Amino acid sequence: MAIPAAAAAAYRAAAQINTTAQVTTPDNVSGAGSFSDFLSGAVKDSIGTIRQGEQAATAQVQGKANLVDVVNQVNAAEITLDTVVAVRDKVVQAYQSILNMPI
Repeated sequence: MAIPAAAAAAYRAAAQINTTAQVTTPDNVSGAGSFSDFLSGAVKDSIGTIRQGEQAATAQVQGKANLVDVVNQVNAAEITLDTVVAVRDKVVQAYQSILNMPI
């Protein structure tokens, strides 16, 4: 049974992450960036992922890329686009809810 071995390896990896990660407390939050910085970084990462998917598809058409890598990158780009659309829809919904609030 490979599942218990995989679960044990995942638990071990998670335990190592927990010991090496820096815990954010209210004392050291001041060094954190603002929400707009986080949002800009997320948008830039999303654009980068989508561009990688487009470049991989172009390379495959030219015969320069492995099909498995292309499928993985295009799939990542599709998931990223779906996430961006879902976040956009939630932001629009929140904005409309604010507009409908009585003053």
